[in-house]
Amino acid sequence: MHDDGECDVRGAYTAVAVASLCGLLDEELRAGTAQWVQRCQTYEGGIGATPGEEAHGGYTFCGLAAMVLLGSAHLLNLDLMAHWLAHRQMAGQGGFQGRTNKLVDGCYSFWQGGCFPLLHAALAERGDMPQGGVSCLFNPGALLDYIMVCCQCKTGGLRDKPGKGRDYYHTCYCISGASVAATMLPPPAAPPPAAAAAPFAASDAAALEIG
Repeated sequence: MHDDGECDVRGAYTAVAVASLCGLLDEELRAGTAQWVQRCQTYEGGIGATPGEEAHGGYTFCGLAAMVLLGSAHLLNLDLMAHWLAHRQMAGQGGFQGRTNKLVDGCYSFWQGGCFPLLHAALAERGDMPQGGVSCLFNPGALLDYIMVCCQCKTGGLRDKPGKGRDYYHTCYCISGASVAATMLPPPAAPPPAAAAAPFAASDAAALEIG
């Protein structure tokens, strides 16, 4: 992050994102970055802070986003990552955990949930989209239910889980995760034909006219 400071995949993502936004992502900045992030992917499929560390939702988002921006997502084992991400959503609660064998936490609605659009971009680039798209790998409706039912506080703001206090961090990432989930909901079923919708549907207007 800075001289003698932390060195992990968050720094790589920050540098790549800022350089990309500013049009400064040159070969000097790219050199070795994708290969280092690739080494941060673990046997589970997620990405750790540095090579050899445990897979974690926040680092997975940062690493995958950096690789997408670098055009190097193909260097990752995307199938293994998809498997790991899909299994971080808790069947009972609907929310995401950040690591294997951890509790659900509202902030991972974004850190884990936000990986699915990135995964979509990476799989689309290699022409290997699963049938139904990446939204079939998790349940966006269940995630929205967890955020709306369990993470909202009556006096405003959002939280990790019931029993925890609200804070700006969880408010930001719960809302961000809800946005991701909402955009990945399956389209609603087609409405019934207008003639069958109601006795006085628009298509029945002619029948209502009094000659």
